[in-house]
Amino acid sequence: MTEVVQFLRLLQRNKITLILVPLITVIVCYFLVRRLPDTYESHARIATGLVDKTDQVVTRARDEQDQQIARKFESLIQVMRLKRTLDQVSYRLILNDLKGLKDSTWREPVHTLEEMSKADKAKAIALITQKYQKHEELLLSKPEEKKLNDIIVDMGYGANTLREKLTIYRTGVGDYIDIQYEAEHPELSAYVINTLAQEFISDNSLRVVGNNKKTIDFLQSFMMQKLNALNARMNTLKNFKIQNRVLNLNEQAKSIYGQMADFETRRQIAQKDIIAYTAAIGNIDRRFNPTERKYFESALTDINQKIIATKSNLKALNERYILSNFDNRIKFSLDSLRSRLSEEINEASDKYAYNPMVVKQDLVTQKLGMEMSLELAKNSVASIQGELDRLNRKFDGLVPNEAKIQEYETSIDIASKEYIEALQRYNEASLEFSFPVYLRLIERAMPGEVQASKKMVLVILSGVISFTFCVFVFFILYYLDKSIRYPLQLANETGRPVLGYLNALEKDSNLSLSGMNASEDKAVRLYKNLVRSIRYELDNEMGDPKVIAVTSLGYGVGKTPFVIALAWAFSKINKTVLIIDGNFSQPDISKLNPDSTPFENFVKSNNLPEATPGQISILGAKTGDISVLELADEKVISERLLALKTRFDIILIETDSLRAMNRAKEWVRFSDLVVSVFAAGRSIGSEDQSKIQYLDSLNGKFAGWVLTNTESIPEQAGRVAKPVEA
Repeated sequence: MTEVVQFLRLLQRNKITLILVPLITVIVCYFLVRRLPDTYESHARIATGLVDKTDQVVTRARDEQDQQIARKFESLIQVMRLKRTLDQVSYRLILNDLKGLKDSTWREPVHTLEEMSKADKAKAIALITQKYQKHEELLLSKPEEKKLNDIIVDMGYGANTLREKLTIYRTGVGDYIDIQYEAEHPELSAYVINTLAQEFISDNSLRVVGNNKKTIDFLQSFMMQKLNALNARMNTLKNFKIQNRVLNLNEQAKSIYGQMADFETRRQIAQKDIIAYTAAIGNIDRRFNPTERKYFESALTDINQKIIATKSNLKALNERYILSNFDNRIKFSLDSLRSRLSEEINEASDKYAYNPMVVKQDLVTQKLGMEMSLELAKNSVASIQGELDRLNRKFDGLVPNEAKIQEYETSIDIASKEYIEALQRYNEASLEFSFPVYLRLIERAMPGEVQASKKMVLVILSGVISFTFCVFVFFILYYLDKSIRYPLQLANETGRPVLGYLNALEKDSNLSLSGMNASEDKAVRLYKNLVRSIRYELDNEMGDPKVIAVTSLGYGVGKTPFVIALAWAFSKINKTVLIIDGNFSQPDISKLNPDSTPFENFVKSNNLPEATPGQISILGAKTGDISVLELADEKVISERLLALKTRFDIILIETDSLRAMNRAKEWVRFSDLVVSVFAAGRSIGSEDQSKIQYLDSLNGKFAGWVLTNTESIPEQAGRVAKPVEA
């Protein structure tokens, strides 16, 4: 808070500057802006179709986020502000001036344009027209085009100049873009806006159509690529089926598997018959003895030959029947041959081939029939097994074909999905781009209305800006200023307490002992009150009597008035006070009191000055380059001061400044307390640091600082300012 107050006081001290600078600025600005022409502003509006979807009657409206729509609006606005777009307006404006169209020229031609001949103008018109039609910029590297560009800029038609007065914005969250332009002529402002809108809409429409055509062409090419890939994979599958004679792989596999199951069943039946017939024939043979079997075999030799031949034929026919997948026509022949074999067996039975003495003829007949069936069963097993092997080989041949066909069918399925997706995207794009939504100028710009004059605003603004600038400059100066102006600042800089501060006095203020009570000056009264506060702090330091040495870091800090005022303050509380002028180089107290006894005479004599309560005595000094120890040795000075302390309560010694370090130190040696005076507005330099360190080394003898020549700081009156610990 104190820093703010000090800054405000700084501004108060420089109030003349704060008044004169803005006043001069306002006057100068007034004369500069009073001849400014009036300005006219026109307005136009463009519908984009980004929010309002009513025109999209065929295509499906897509929901978009507000951020996406905002980005699209920002993109359109930035395109309108591009130099490429504004150059089209510049070309139209300069072409009107080159052609001399009276209804489309509103500015006086520049000197370069007036000096152009008809031939030069014709060349310029041809060049500008070419650039306009091709949407190209003027190349500054070519002298001819650079000359035309300079004319455009000088006429105020340049892209940067147009952009300064151009305002383009979206109206809230609506579907429209508003365009505003200021010019010195009402029709010029309308012409610029309408031309800009037309050029932008035309360029945007061409860009939309071009992008749509590129998209359609790409999607069509992409769709045809997917269709060709699908057809190629289908042809590959077709050729594979033809080469491998695959009609219907699933049906073929199902048929072969069914045949294999049937043959497996028949083979199991035949194997069961073999086991059964073999066991039955063995049982019959065990019923005959060797003699009967020998007779039986010899008797049936001829008939057995016929039966064996028939069995052989039956075996061959049975194999054909199996290989034909049990054809019914072969089965008929097989049944006939079996009947024939049965007849031959019966014929063998009719003959007495067996021993008629033994009745075992039925067993022989059964055996012959079983042997025939056993032969047929064994033959069937072999044939069936061969056919099963053939079917297994054929079934195994279908497996790789199945894998290959599945691979082809999977690729065809993927290609088909890709083609359908490409076709769908192509159809959607074709439908959407068949009815594109173009930008529309729904509100043309009319000749602008005159705008309220900004001259007064500029004048006021100039004053405000200049005043703000002055305050800013003073703030920088205040911030960079390292001088000490208030007690707390001094306490923080030195690390020692400040006993008080004293206000600044006029040079003609009467601060002599005789004038202290008589003065009615307001500043003097304040000064005396502040000294009383310092006196109170010093009086509490230690009991009487005490010797107080008053010194300073430099000269001209108000040390003499402080010593006189402090002596006066002590005398007001009925103290016997003695002032010793120990500043031999500048004895200002002695000059104010020429009748005072010199301290040198006092040292050499045994006479003590008179001491009266409430009165002030003075021991003066003679001007000269001497110190106190040069008057007498330390013992004599100590004895004389002890004698003074027996008579006076307070002895105030004004010493030389610490610049004359030895003179001040000699007086400090004989003192009980030391007070240093510092003048406000001065800074502590590097050479002062050693002096401050000396004061800190006095082992409690240093009481503190007194800040003089300050401005009034009422909130700190009567308080000791102590340093703030970091």
